[in-house]
Amino acid sequence: MRSEKLHPEARLLLDAMDIQGVPPVETMPIEAARQMAREAVKRMSGEPEPLARVEDLSIPGPSGPIPIRVYTAEEGGPSPCLIYFHGGGYVLCDLDTHDPVCRTLARQSGAIVVSVDYRLAPEHKFPAALDDCHAATLWVRANASRLGVDAHRIAVGGDSAGGNMAAVIAIQCRDAAGPPLALQVLVYPVTRLSSFDTPSHKEFAEDHYLTRASMEYFTRQYFAKPEDAARPDASPALAKDLRNLPPAWILTAECDPLRDEGEAYAKRLQEAGVPVTCTRYAGMFHPFFSMPVLTEARRAYQEVAAAVRDMQPVGVARSQGTA
Repeated sequence: MRSEKLHPEARLLLDAMDIQGVPPVETMPIEAARQMAREAVKRMSGEPEPLARVEDLSIPGPSGPIPIRVYTAEEGGPSPCLIYFHGGGYVLCDLDTHDPVCRTLARQSGAIVVSVDYRLAPEHKFPAALDDCHAATLWVRANASRLGVDAHRIAVGGDSAGGNMAAVIAIQCRDAAGPPLALQVLVYPVTRLSSFDTPSHKEFAEDHYLTRASMEYFTRQYFAKPEDAARPDASPALAKDLRNLPPAWILTAECDPLRDEGEAYAKRLQEAGVPVTCTRYAGMFHPFFSMPVLTEARRAYQEVAAAVRDMQPVGVARSQGTA
């Protein structure tokens, strides 16, 4: 049964999906599920946002080339940069499914957005996707001048599974002494894959798009060994030390199984002394951020864009006037 908490627009959209008879992702062949995700984007997206330049590149990765897409709203720079890791349960989605989101964020923020087409499960198990995202982060920092990026204002971000990897990359960059990150943008992030026992996981286990069954399915696809789910680089909520991480902008959706773990992670970051903005979008479900037909999705884009545009530089000597 659908929650009374759902926003009217969200309820109408979920009802429309029911009428279309979209099968649960865990019941579909992998390629059919991936094609379904691509078609869903086409139905819900309008004309592409006009930008100065959109460039597809191939960069070196740990096990071969990594495709990326670079979105430049305005030529010139240097500009802030958001390295974006798409969602999709580690199994679905690609550069094209998140093209509308990245275009919108680039245009509204004025930042250069770099979308990363990391390797997907089940063909590539954990930590393949994470390794690709880390390699892309290092590459962007090393090629900041070429891209027109301000090397002192680089953020990582992503939605759902991508938010999970952005959180882990922030920790890895801290522990590896770089590259310095100015912000982490976590859109309804997965922060604990080792258990699904929060109140929101129980309340929204069914009938709200992302289900308990689909989360269990994604986890089975992602890990070669179930015990890997308890590793901190898979479940950042299990990391012992969250101090000295970049400021975090965290979005949660009220009617999302992942709501409580995202908000719990925000609380732990705050307790560790990390500046955090955590916004719960009332009545929204997972993955509303990728559905620009929803008014609240468009509001969320504006808030994320503002956070990226206004992030403060890091790694600059105080004698130059900044911290």
